[in-house]
Amino acid sequence: MTAAQDPDDYADKAERLAWVQELEKAGYVDVFYGDESGFCLTSAIPYGWQFPGEHVATQPRHSQRFNVLGFYNAATNELHAAAREGSLDAAFVLDALDAWAATRTRPTVLVLDNARIHHTAAFQALLDNWEAQNVHIFYLPTYSPHLNKIETLWRKIKYEWLRPEAYATFQTLKTAVWYILDRVGRQYTIRFTA
Repeated sequence: MTAAQDPDDYADKAERLAWVQELEKAGYVDVFYGDESGFCLTSAIPYGWQFPGEHVATQPRHSQRFNVLGFYNAATNELHAAAREGSLDAAFVLDALDAWAATRTRPTVLVLDNARIHHTAAFQALLDNWEAQNVHIFYLPTYSPHLNKIETLWRKIKYEWLRPEAYATFQTLKTAVWYILDRVGRQYTIRFTA
C-alpha cells in the first residue's frame, strides 16, 4: 500500500476482490482483469549500471507504439485482446469492451484500475448496458497494480516471452506480440497460486 492510498478503501476493496475471486472458484462468476499495455522498440527501463567516475549516456529515441487492450481470466488463462498502433482512445476502449461484453454468456466481473479513461462520462454511461448483460465492473483501489492479474501477463510477454529478434523492426514486434496474444492459454500460460 502506498502513502497516496486510503487504507480503509484499500482494505475494503481488497476484501471484496477476494470475495469475488472465491465466487469464481465456486463457479458462480467469471472474473476477468482488464488493462492496457504498450509495446515499442525503445527500452522502458530507465536505469543502468556504470563504473564510478564513468559517464554513460543514451540517446533518447522515439518509437511507434503498438497498444493492446486485454481482458484476461487468470483462472483459465483466457485472453481477449484488441490492439492498434497509436493511443487507445476512449472510443476504442468502449467499442472493444462493448464487443467483449456481448460475448459473455455467464455472470462476469471485470476488474479495472482507475485509469482516467475508465471514469469518463462515456464509460460511465455504458455501465447500465453492461450490467444488463451481466457484466459488472469492479474498480481496484488506487495505486494497486499488484491486484490486477493481467499486469503479470504483460510482464511475462515483455520480459520473458518476447524474444530479442522480435525487436528488429516495428513490424516484427507487432507480429510477435500478436503471435503471443493469439496463443495465451495454450502455448503461453501462467499458473497463479492462491
